[in-house]
Amino acid sequence: KTLIPVIREKVTQDSIVYTDSFRVYDVLDVSEFHHKRVNHSKTFVSTRGHQINGIENFWNQAKRHLRRFNGIPKNSFYWFLKECEWRFNGSGHRALLNQLKSW
Repeated sequence: KTLIPVIREKVTQDSIVYTDSFRVYDVLDVSEFHHKRVNHSKTFVSTRGHQINGIENFWNQAKRHLRRFNGIPKNSFYWFLKECEWRFNGSGHRALLNQLKSW
């Protein structure tokens, strides 16, 4: 129920959305964009070379980090997730600390 409105708001028409074959993603079979699946029970990469391991890796790390807070206010979630993105894309703690010091 909540996934489709968010997708319609955030994903532009004719975009390609890749997911695994988890049944909850069946609701994504709508005409506004192209939904491609990677069936992990058969392979981790589709026959065309598409894979979703990067986003799964990021999301697992983000969830692990966010659990520390025992709940995050809805209106702050975006910024907490942006911090996770910054940490994920950083090249180690030393580089992140140096970046913070330079601000």
